[in-house]
Amino acid sequence: MTPTVTGHDERHLFIGGKWVEGSGSPYEIVNPATEQPIGLAPEATADDAAQAAAAARDAFGAWSRTTPGERSALLSAAAELVRKRAEELLPLLIAETGATVSVGSKLQVPVCADRFERYARGALQDLNLPLAPKITEATPLAPGGVIGATAVRQPVGVVACITPYNFPIGNMAGKVAPALAMGNTVVIKPAPQDPFGVIELVRILEEVGVPPGVVNLVNSRGAEAAAALVESPDVDMVSFTGSTAVGVRIAEAGSRTMKRLLLELGGKGACVVLDDADVAGAVTAIGSTFAFHSGQICTAPTRAIVHRAVYDQVVERLAGFAGALKVGDPMERDTIVGPLISAAQRQRVEDYIRLGVDEGAKLVSGGGRPPALERGYYVEPTLFAECRNDMRVAREEIFGPVVVVVPVDGEDEAVALANDSEYGLYDYVYSKDSARAFRVARQLRAGHVGVNTAQRNLEAPFGGFKMSGVGRDGGDFGLYAYSELQSVIWPG
Repeated sequence: MTPTVTGHDERHLFIGGKWVEGSGSPYEIVNPATEQPIGLAPEATADDAAQAAAAARDAFGAWSRTTPGERSALLSAAAELVRKRAEELLPLLIAETGATVSVGSKLQVPVCADRFERYARGALQDLNLPLAPKITEATPLAPGGVIGATAVRQPVGVVACITPYNFPIGNMAGKVAPALAMGNTVVIKPAPQDPFGVIELVRILEEVGVPPGVVNLVNSRGAEAAAALVESPDVDMVSFTGSTAVGVRIAEAGSRTMKRLLLELGGKGACVVLDDADVAGAVTAIGSTFAFHSGQICTAPTRAIVHRAVYDQVVERLAGFAGALKVGDPMERDTIVGPLISAAQRQRVEDYIRLGVDEGAKLVSGGGRPPALERGYYVEPTLFAECRNDMRVAREEIFGPVVVVVPVDGEDEAVALANDSEYGLYDYVYSKDSARAFRVARQLRAGHVGVNTAQRNLEAPFGGFKMSGVGRDGGDFGLYAYSELQSVIWPG
């Protein structure tokens, strides 16, 4: 049954180590499975955001001088407390995000804890880069001699962490933990649809002893607070996960003050299924678009580019896969497809489904709202076949349980169509010939390519080509992302 989370009122922001009321009027958070309010969330103004950035700036000097061991201990304590509070966090996360109990219990909470633990270890890593000494002739600047050098990692400064609605606490931990590990201070701005889990994480960080100003939180339903952070002279870096359109605006505004940017943006993942592919494995991967958080994931293989030799099999099996998935109450353990985050997102997905039909794509399965579910922002898993790559449903990010299948006649055409996209976040290749699959993978213009798997390696660099973003995080690359290289040079 759906979680009975109600009355979860959070009117306070966290600024400079204190919980202070937002200057704007609180607004309702709605459970996407029931369309009923969960509680009220705080509304920050631009002035609130400016105060949070100033608090982070004031705290930066002392925090950046803490030892790696001190930062590691705090992050490790946060990981431990997240795990202890998992049963308390889970119903709240499901209520505000619509994630199924499986996604919430196996990914949302564990990934959050694991990321704090990973960067507790990361804080202790020696990232300095010793460089070979160089014999240098005398110049008008200085005498000659053997000149030594090393490249050291320094914190960037104040980081604005703007997180998405699909994985609020996991994404927040993936930004905040490496930023703190490297000695930065942060201002967190969660997605307006589901801020409660992120607020609870900030309470956990407060409980484990984060110093005042090191972690700050502002929340708002509009763009005012986030825009103020992006434009603030006190903010040195913006780390944002969300749509490409918003990422472009952040890049434009942030460039005026030369902010460092880490932008993880949209995707339209191509899954290239070659004529010798394991069809069952490919279908399971593509079907994850339906099954995993109702397709609200930027890495989903939403665009299947399938060789005609196996095309009919793939379409038939995908239709069967979609039809077998239980759509419904996210708290029921056998539910696979929960609701979309909001009425607006459901409307967006439904508009794209109508567009696909109008463009001439063949609607194979789904396309509507589940008739048995009168409330909740549900959309049936939807499969389009006989698509062309120039259709909008094959080019634009839908962010819902919708898959399009594009037939091709050969490998070269498959690669060309996969690359014919403004996005380049995550692609996939399926072939029983691993050498062939790797050859195709190297030709794909994407930040990630899954070869015969939809699994992730969280130590691998994460980020996209083209309009899918700027920069990389994940594993050690997260430590690099939240630091600046400084060269130190001396006479040998």
